[in-house]
Amino acid sequence: MNPPPRARVEAKLIYGTPEFEIVKGGDHVRCAVSGAVIPLDMLNYWSVELQEAYASGALMTQRWVETHK
Repeated sequence: MNPPPRARVEAKLIYGTPEFEIVKGGDHVRCAVSGAVIPLDMLNYWSVELQEAYASGALMTQRWVETHK
C-alpha cells in the first residue's frame, strides 16, 4: 500500500538579494506571470522590487519589460 500524497502548501517569502526569507512555511510558490507551481528548491528567479517569483528567466524578463515601460 502506498502512502497518501503529501498536501502541497504554498509558502510566503520575502525576496531579497541574493536570497529569499521564508515567512510562512510551504513547499512551493507560484510564478507571477504563468501561475506555474515552483518548488522552493527549484526557485531561481524573482524580483526584489516587485516581490514576486518567476518560473524561468524568460518570464522574469517579460515581467520586467511589462513593468518598466
